[in-house]
Amino acid sequence: MNSTMEKPYVVGIDIGGTNTVFGIVDARGTIVATSSIKTGAYADVNDYVDEVCKHLLPLIIANGGVERIKGIGIGAPNGNYYSGTIEFAPNLPWKGVIPLANMFEERLGIPTALTNDANAAAIGEMTYGAARGMKDFIMITLGTGVGSGIVVNGQMVYGHDGFAGELGHTIIRRENGRVCGCGRRGCLETYCSATGVARTAREFLTARTEPSLLRSIPAENITSKDVYDAAVKGDKLAQDIFEFTGTLLGEALADFIAFSSPEAIVLFGGLAKSGDYIIKPVQKAIDENVLNIYKGKTKLLISELKDADAAVLGASALGWELKEVK
Repeated sequence: MNSTMEKPYVVGIDIGGTNTVFGIVDARGTIVATSSIKTGAYADVNDYVDEVCKHLLPLIIANGGVERIKGIGIGAPNGNYYSGTIEFAPNLPWKGVIPLANMFEERLGIPTALTNDANAAAIGEMTYGAARGMKDFIMITLGTGVGSGIVVNGQMVYGHDGFAGELGHTIIRRENGRVCGCGRRGCLETYCSATGVARTAREFLTARTEPSLLRSIPAENITSKDVYDAAVKGDKLAQDIFEFTGTLLGEALADFIAFSSPEAIVLFGGLAKSGDYIIKPVQKAIDENVLNIYKGKTKLLISELKDADAAVLGASALGWELKEVK
């Protein structure tokens, strides 16, 4: 009897700065049960893990018990796949190195793996989404930051320390680059994340004089969603913000293509939902900047996973690869 028959489910846990969402997932990528807790409410990581287990166990029991779960996958900021630890994550309440995978394994007796959130999204896309059947692709997550997961020859690239694939922290602007949360200047993340789009909006509104729907919003409150809503209504300034953002992203992607010649680049996250406003300038900048031998070879795709489900699905996909706890 194959193990998917005996153990038809995996658990996915997505740890965000605000919420932790977890669910039970079947082999088709259907989430059969889900729940969440507030991440920041637990200053002690032991209390946090206890609380997740308290909410997760009843879901597991309702779906046939622990013996029906093949594995648990966790996606977390600064998650290290090799060690199962979260290391110095700036947006989480626990400092230092946290052996999170072990903590769940000890409490539940289910094999547990952990990776960073962008890698989890890539694994989810490869298992259940737009990159099914692909062996070489790059996942770019455009959220509060810019994350990436690189798959080469069907395998996630982790590097020798478990932290490979931080394309959001490649420097794309040397002259007067924006200050990044990582402490350096000019990182891709400072321009092409949702936060970066809001920064661009504030810069454009100051530097330019023409009327814009965005002028009715206090500058410090503008979000990338506001820019999108204005662009849809035909606002030229908002459309120019997308043009600027997409061009920078496309130039960076042309460089990334030179690294691993991917079959596709998959864009994921809020900004990817802006459709042609972002995709057209990205595609144009790739075409204009990519090395000749790569021209027209790499597809630009939008994630097929629903935002709400993707993080849990991506994390859960790690669970299928796990062996029994000794």
